[in-house]
Amino acid sequence: MTRDAAGDRPTLVDRTFQLAYKGAYQLMRTYWRVRRPTTHGALVVLWHEGELLLVRNSYVGYYTLPGGYIHNGESSRDAAVRELSEEIGLRALPSELELALDTTHEWEGKHDHVEIFTLDVTARPKIQVDHREVVEAGWHAPARALQLNLFPPLRTVIETRLRRGQA
Repeated sequence: MTRDAAGDRPTLVDRTFQLAYKGAYQLMRTYWRVRRPTTHGALVVLWHEGELLLVRNSYVGYYTLPGGYIHNGESSRDAAVRELSEEIGLRALPSELELALDTTHEWEGKHDHVEIFTLDVTARPKIQVDHREVVEAGWHAPARALQLNLFPPLRTVIETRLRRGQA
């Protein structure tokens, strides 16, 4: 794995944000277990020369992708583009994204509707993590990624791409 980051180490302010994210996420998980809501999120797999970009957020113990929840009135593609910019500082157009998976699964007490898009990039972008929400970002070969603790729908996307011989 190669690591790209805005700075080498998180600051005290960054650590405070990380703690706040963890606390807020635990509260959300409690709410989800009680209310059992349906959520809707959009994620993006960036591919470059057979490797994919994985991120690790400060508040969960698994690897995932840049992405997040879709705001009211926002399309899933627009949400994916917004999240790419917010989480890793990458600009893209909604039309550049290809839908790889649209699924709903039970996750952490909620009905989680997830749309995962792919974006093949010709040059490896410089990735900037904020050390607050996103604490790690790195490029991985698919076989290595499948050995990690992954967000389950992401595993499906990687395995599908490998079966098709696209990675």
